[in-house]
Amino acid sequence: VAARGIDTPDALRAFLADPLDGLHDPALLPDAALLVERIRLARERDEVVLVFGDFDADGLTGLAILARALRALRLRAEPYVPSRLDEGHGLSLEAVRTAERLGARLIVTVDTGSSSGREIGAAAERGIDVIVTDHHRVPPVAPPALALVNAHRPDASYPDARLSGAGVAFKVAQLLVRELAATGPGGLEPFEPLDLADLAAIGTVADLAPVLGENRAIARLGLARLRTNAHAGLAALLARAGVVPARADLETIAFAIAPRLNAAGRVGDPMDAARLLLTDDPSEADALAERLEAANGERRELTRAAIADARGLVASGDGPILIRGAWPVGIVGLVASRLVDDTGRAAVVATDTGGVLRASCRSDGIVDLGAALEGCADLLERHGGHPGAAGFELLADRWDVFCERFRLVVEALAPAATAPDTGEEPDARRPLRVELALEPGAVDYGLLRDLARLEPTGPGHPEVLVAISGLIVVRVRAASGGHTQVTLRRERDVLDAIAFGRDDLPALLAEGDRVDVVARLASRTFGGFESLQLDVRDVAGHGAETALVAALAEAAIGRDSRAPSVVGATS
Repeated sequence: VAARGIDTPDALRAFLADPLDGLHDPALLPDAALLVERIRLARERDEVVLVFGDFDADGLTGLAILARALRALRLRAEPYVPSRLDEGHGLSLEAVRTAERLGARLIVTVDTGSSSGREIGAAAERGIDVIVTDHHRVPPVAPPALALVNAHRPDASYPDARLSGAGVAFKVAQLLVRELAATGPGGLEPFEPLDLADLAAIGTVADLAPVLGENRAIARLGLARLRTNAHAGLAALLARAGVVPARADLETIAFAIAPRLNAAGRVGDPMDAARLLLTDDPSEADALAERLEAANGERRELTRAAIADARGLVASGDGPILIRGAWPVGIVGLVASRLVDDTGRAAVVATDTGGVLRASCRSDGIVDLGAALEGCADLLERHGGHPGAAGFELLADRWDVFCERFRLVVEALAPAATAPDTGEEPDARRPLRVELALEPGAVDYGLLRDLARLEPTGPGHPEVLVAISGLIVVRVRAASGGHTQVTLRRERDVLDAIAFGRDDLPALLAEGDRVDVVARLASRTFGGFESLQLDVRDVAGHGAETALVAALAEAAIGRDSRAPSVVGATS
């Protein structure tokens, strides 16, 4: 854990402590007092409050968190999710008009609004206050909102600015219940904001927020709730995905729950997802989950076709990819993500919606997309996002000018190269981060339990990979789905291993081969019995001069005996 910045005993104790200890005081959020007083006034006046959430999983879960908290405080909270095609990202004028029709005097945004100055101004002209709760980059000119609850504000002093949109909503719910429940009307039913942690964890994971600091605390609390007492809508989604709740983890959120929520906004009705997250009726939840399942199937087919088309437009080179086509608006972000995976380059994918281009951008981990779009702001109709993911709208006739400007801005923002030019071709394989170099006998359940204390892992806090040297291949065989199963012998027993996506191994390994492997330690249950399993990420002949062995050696170098160990640490 020292390699992850947890390099003192105090830091380790904090990392392993009860997740409740990792939650910060929500009153430290910018404009927290203004938020509380305006919500208090809305309750006193019996006002309708329009809760506006973005149409992705982060915005949807954040909307559900805030709407549930406001309703628990006896406010009339009306959810609103915009159409991706007709309204796009950010607070929309249509939402402002809807608030006016409903008689709402207050709009609270979730996961959006920091760049919606024009729309907030339009609301003010109609006598409607707007409170923005968000986690995106704040533009140089802040929006004229009554309150801007965003830890990325230049004047913010909140201890952790890495929260997702749902994470901010979770903190706001904590704040409102703490400040207003005691002063509310008689007969308020008990309400625990921590019961919303499963929703907050989903938004955190879906938005690829780093699983560190307060986000890690939220993820731990959320997984505990998801595994034991998930909301009706989430339970229905898990059932549709064939996931046993007790075994849910962050991968479950990333690959089972989030795609189904996102599908509603991509190819269906995003309000279906909002209703799913707000209902406590299992029958309604099942019906809505079925709609999301159908939308997700349609999304898969559209995405496959669009990716195949987009790949044909990608030019060779090492700069950002900028392409435009005629794909469904809801899937261009997925196309951009796949192109980044294919090429290792940042990608901007735009689609024409009738003279206006809607684009999604994904970073390669180097390009700061938020900063890059700020450098092109005068060309754009709307824009917003993070360093890693962003989006914008652009008049179609400005595309070529935008592409030229974007490339120049990215080049200007690029960090100076530090690696010397050796004249050799770089290794195209993405390097593995190996943190423990082990002899075969050190791999046991004790080690697995110790490593499990580092869970959950995710962005910013990756899974732990270990290098194990000198294993003997006993058996290797192809498995369905392009995977390979391997049995490996150590001194007195064997280890089962599986290499996902490695259908080449049966041709490379033979019985009796002595190998070194990089793997994640896992546990599997079969026939009621539990056993250790290696989730293999790479394999090479024992002692071969390969990148694998170099990684193994690197893991063994520079160990500091003074650094804390997870083994034996107290929580």
